[in-house]
Amino acid sequence: MTTELRRLRNYIGGEFKDAADGRTTEVVNPATGEVYATAPLSGQADVDAAMAAAAAAFPGWRDTTPAERQKALLKIADAFEARADELVAAESENTGKPLALTASEELPPMVDQIRFFAGAARLLEGRSAGEYMEGMTSIVRREPVGVCAQVAPWNYPMMMAVWKFAPAIAAGNTVVLKPSDTTPASTVLMAEIIDSVLPKGVFNVICGDRETGKAMVEHSTPAMASITGSVRAGMQVAESASKDVKRVHLELGGKAPVVVFEDADIPKAVEDIAVAGYFNAGQDCTAATRVLVHESIHDEFVAALAKAAADTKTGQPDDEDVLYGPLNNPNQLKQVAGFIERLPAHAKVEAGGHQVGEKGYFYAPTVVSGLKQDDEIIQNEVFGPVITVQSFTDEGQALEYANGVEFALASSVWTKDHGRAMRMSKNLDFGCVWINTHIPLVAEMPHGGFKKSGYGKDLSAYGFEDYTRIKHVMTSLDG
Repeated sequence: MTTELRRLRNYIGGEFKDAADGRTTEVVNPATGEVYATAPLSGQADVDAAMAAAAAAFPGWRDTTPAERQKALLKIADAFEARADELVAAESENTGKPLALTASEELPPMVDQIRFFAGAARLLEGRSAGEYMEGMTSIVRREPVGVCAQVAPWNYPMMMAVWKFAPAIAAGNTVVLKPSDTTPASTVLMAEIIDSVLPKGVFNVICGDRETGKAMVEHSTPAMASITGSVRAGMQVAESASKDVKRVHLELGGKAPVVVFEDADIPKAVEDIAVAGYFNAGQDCTAATRVLVHESIHDEFVAALAKAAADTKTGQPDDEDVLYGPLNNPNQLKQVAGFIERLPAHAKVEAGGHQVGEKGYFYAPTVVSGLKQDDEIIQNEVFGPVITVQSFTDEGQALEYANGVEFALASSVWTKDHGRAMRMSKNLDFGCVWINTHIPLVAEMPHGGFKKSGYGKDLSAYGFEDYTRIKHVMTSLDG
């Protein structure tokens, strides 16, 4: 008996459509390794259609009042909340994530973030009008930038879609959003829910691969390109967008240092770091992957972290005892395993270091110690359930090691010394510094990095302002 595959479709101009040339890709559930759906493999004709729909809808949406945009976003948030079970099920099938954790840890923040941007739509701030030249009054207008081409990643398909479309739509822009080719199901479901709320063409979803995303970024219509993805992909987007001077918003890779000083609460640090390192199978740019521990507590800490790893469970989505599910795809499993296989002789695998089971793409919670600053696994993003541990002698060396990578997204410091915490937060070259915690995010605070982690902010009023442009209007008081 053959099970019929689910058929996902693009959402363009308020209609669900197949790719113009009929091409499709298979969508695999990473918890089973089995195909469960097909999705359009969109080409240039589909990109053209989506951009035309977004461009046609832009003048009308731009001219809505902030109150109207707020009302629409609040309706979307309510609709997502009402259909939470469907969204969680689609996301779990997309990614293999645990159902219970997705329902408790991802859906509520998503809804809250939409509601935050609904409020932000009515709170744009700027300079007050004034006479900065005699006889002339100046005002500053904040306007939407136009059509936004947005590419979301596969690690948090639903939440990253929200981070993309909510601020853009709140500011009066229209959107063409592409989910990852491996995780389109939840984004297509979002389009189905949003269809009853927004005018046709304000929100569009096209499925496809890298070539689809490339065609979106290179298209002449969008005024802005936004991507969450790898450094390589971000560099390609920035290069493509430069050809017609598009705005670019990049949230790229991370290699978060977790600096643990000798006075830290070790049991609490170990427990929190293990969760922050292994949650979502470590497939998080802010994951607590690179631990730096003072030499005086190094051995004790490594032993405790190895035990925490051994006690951490991965497994199928319906198992309520698991912390994380599979890696997203076979290529990602190969990448994570490759880092462990290529470890230098001086490294020691303290826990894990192997695939789990024969079905799906599961990898054991892993701890690696004995590493040096220039080792591959320290310098490059693993994006898997792997936590490395290095030893440092003093605050200066801790900073040298922490800042000594090309990424600069997130970091954390663990100490009871307030002055030290403040010095470290000042000198850590990362877009976010947590103190005695790691990974909590709130809608009101900005998220984004420096260096090769990209530029632009998600969440917060700063993220909202990224989707606006500033116009100076000066008028003569004589005329």
